[in-house]
Amino acid sequence: MAGESTTIARPYAEAAFSRAVETDKLDTWEEMLGLLATVVADDDIAALVSNPRMDGAQLTELMLAIGGGRLTDEGQNFVRILVENKRLGVIGDISDMFGEMKSAQEGALDVVISSAFPIKPAQEAQLVEALQKKLGREIRISSEEDPELIGGVRIRAGDLVIDGSIREQLNRLSNELGI
Repeated sequence: MAGESTTIARPYAEAAFSRAVETDKLDTWEEMLGLLATVVADDDIAALVSNPRMDGAQLTELMLAIGGGRLTDEGQNFVRILVENKRLGVIGDISDMFGEMKSAQEGALDVVISSAFPIKPAQEAQLVEALQKKLGREIRISSEEDPELIGGVRIRAGDLVIDGSIREQLNRLSNELGI
């Protein structure tokens, strides 16, 4: 998430989150937004969503048909508003922001660990323990491989980035040497 789409998505995510908290349906809203984000991520649907000649009523009808019984009345109204305001294309960002807000509400933090090589479960457990002590929150961890890091790890926890990768160390060294 970055840039203009984040700015556009934020008020919708905040409105959905506020309503979900108000009605005590955080999980329901998270599932609905995740479903919509998955649908819009499909190449064929994305082409329809971004097509300026696509009729809003047809797009709404399509999205509601795909959502079927998995969208509540409020979820269906949310789809209608997004289509009417031509914001359905940012549903992925809305869903991501909603998830972050939900995690923060629950006192948890989603952390992504990037490593050049697979991380062993014992190492992952050590990282979780260290991050819980440092950040004082429950940590939900996911890991991904990124061979471009060469070695070491990069940890992203919300706005905090800890980059202990070999690639970053080489970049700092080259900057210091003026290369």
